[in-house]
Amino acid sequence: MKSLFHLLQIHLSFHDYKFALLGFVTAFVVTMMLVPVIIYFSRKYNLYDLPSDRKEHTTPVPTMGGIAVIAGMLSALVLWSPLKYETHQICFFLSVLVLLSLGIMDDIKDLSARYKFLVQLGLATLMAISGIRITSFEGLFGIHELPLAAQYTFTMLTIVGVTNAFNLIDGIDGLAGGIGFMSLAALGIFLTLNGDIASALIAFSLAGSVVGFLYFNFNPAKIFLGDTGSLVLGFSIAVLCIRLMQINTLTELPHAPLFILSIVFIPVYDTLRVFAIRIWNGKSPFEADKIHIHHLLTNAGFSHLFAARLICCIHGIILMEVYWLKDIKEEYILLILIGFMMIVTTILKHIRLLFKSTAWFARSL
Repeated sequence: MKSLFHLLQIHLSFHDYKFALLGFVTAFVVTMMLVPVIIYFSRKYNLYDLPSDRKEHTTPVPTMGGIAVIAGMLSALVLWSPLKYETHQICFFLSVLVLLSLGIMDDIKDLSARYKFLVQLGLATLMAISGIRITSFEGLFGIHELPLAAQYTFTMLTIVGVTNAFNLIDGIDGLAGGIGFMSLAALGIFLTLNGDIASALIAFSLAGSVVGFLYFNFNPAKIFLGDTGSLVLGFSIAVLCIRLMQINTLTELPHAPLFILSIVFIPVYDTLRVFAIRIWNGKSPFEADKIHIHHLLTNAGFSHLFAARLICCIHGIILMEVYWLKDIKEEYILLILIGFMMIVTTILKHIRLLFKSTAWFARSL
């Protein structure tokens, strides 16, 4: 059975998504069943994310919801994934288990940023050695095939950078999960269109887990992802993005690097923006504060639910924008992306004044 997605202008064969749907539903059900269990044990053993000046919640909230998310994904993959695994898939599963352990230790007892960075760098190196590498920029800035050293460098920077960007965007209820689900769904569709059913199953299974978790994570959140979940979510999306770049042969996706960038653009842009502001103000780029994109909304008095939904809508606009502009020169698309986010963050920064001005204008009529 084939269907034309008119907005995407691509043909999808729903038969190709049979295992993806099974994986999605399996992961969703397993996660929905496990989250209440984790909430129970978190309360029993006092495993809470405690309020502080740099956090948005005002009461202790159970953490380590990522355990349920990862368990849901792995359960689906055990049931529906092919028995033959390639080297990069084995390395991926091993990396997920290491990051799960790292996240649990960090959620129980804060680990040093340096230690976490070294572990992530080691796992990124492992993935690059296994064959998951950025091998070409496909003409962006006139760059095509990359030397081997550059492949390893860009791959490691991308995996570590995106992993931490998703960890940092996980600041309000439902945001990291919402962006993560949309990104995974897009990756799953285009990985399937490129014939990589195994990688697409990872994307859809993790997406199903995230949806199941979001039921408990939307404001007011009953549980948080914690580093246990956000690190694995960011790492998985980074690896799947690189995989899509490697195998893409679709005429519908001529500028794969830019589409991949759009999938992670909000977390990455926001991280770079926040680091730049901190350095400009003479602070450490890793010093905690409340200037992330979601803080621009919550500081203005908007709810977590509204902020998460709005930012997810912006994420969807970016994904569609880059796809629709696929016939434009790559560098122009990149400029449009950056310009769009600069405008968005400026509006959000002054949204309180905008609403006050609108209210004053309405009263004066």
